[in-house]
Amino acid sequence: MNCNMILLDEKAPALIAAAAANDPVAAAPVPADLQATDSITRALGDSLKNMSAADLKAVVTGENTFIRDALHELMELTVAFLPKLLIAIVILWLGMRLVKMLKRLIIKALEKKNAEPSLTTFLGSLIDVLFKAMVIIMAMDVIGIKATSFIALLGAMGLAIGMALQGTLQNFAGGVIILLMKPFKVDDYVECGEYKGYIKEIRIFHTIMRPFNGRTVIIPNSELATKSLINHTKEPQIRLDIVASVAYGTDLAKAKAVLWEVVKAEPLIKWDYKEPVIAVSELNSSSVDLTLWLWTTVEDYWTVWKSIREDIYIAFNNAGVEIPFPQVTVHNRIDSDRAHMALRTDHQHLPTSENEHLGTGN
Repeated sequence: MNCNMILLDEKAPALIAAAAANDPVAAAPVPADLQATDSITRALGDSLKNMSAADLKAVVTGENTFIRDALHELMELTVAFLPKLLIAIVILWLGMRLVKMLKRLIIKALEKKNAEPSLTTFLGSLIDVLFKAMVIIMAMDVIGIKATSFIALLGAMGLAIGMALQGTLQNFAGGVIILLMKPFKVDDYVECGEYKGYIKEIRIFHTIMRPFNGRTVIIPNSELATKSLINHTKEPQIRLDIVASVAYGTDLAKAKAVLWEVVKAEPLIKWDYKEPVIAVSELNSSSVDLTLWLWTTVEDYWTVWKSIREDIYIAFNNAGVEIPFPQVTVHNRIDSDRAHMALRTDHQHLPTSENEHLGTGN
């Protein structure tokens, strides 16, 4: 029912009483002075004509007023909304505490696995934001605020961002895998495809490698996480393979004895881990290759690598063991043909008989 605020003058009671009695004769005539009043008075007359007796009674007695209806509706909304609000507050309070506990547990688990500090901080912040957003959405749903449209908008935005940053997200996922699974760590010597060098830094999106030439190589984490690689320094002990070549005809027993003396004189070789091995590995076109398998620590690998070859060369020279080198024999066919032609010319000028030799004829 629509309730309008009206202004009453001294003639309004008579009009109200006539309308309440539902007397068309009494209600039909309208005084002349009422017609001369302003628009507010005319609106009052029109409203009174359309109102029933029950409506007029409710207005006069005050049983149906705007304030009373508003207060009634407010009380009903308050009674229905207050429990939901209290439940939402409890969900927010408990949810935030649980998110904080979960974040601490995950950070402690990463620290026990010796994860990189950058990864620990990043994952902690990411988990904190995601779970807090979930708690807020749950509280909004309890209150009655539908978050469906909001979630759909976030999903569409996430899909668009994911399509635009596909390569970046792959590198991010690769960085997380590397930092969690640890196929290599900082200062490891790694070989992956055409890249080979020491790992200097592992970041979220890329890894920095330093080869022997002093350059800096930046490799996307997606390549290191999805492709095959060789970690030369994963284990504490590493084998060094050395090839020593001798000429054909060399006494192999003598050559092996010289090599064993060199190996025994090297203090960095780990005899207690695995004994060295010296064996013929290849019969090349111009040499016999002897291979040495020597075990040493990762830290001493390059020291042994640099010194052992020089020691072998000096020992072979002192023992008279010939170190072969490629030799090619070149035959000059042009000179051979010229010599053959000269020989034929000399034969043509030889005397065919004694008279020709003496310069006399018949």
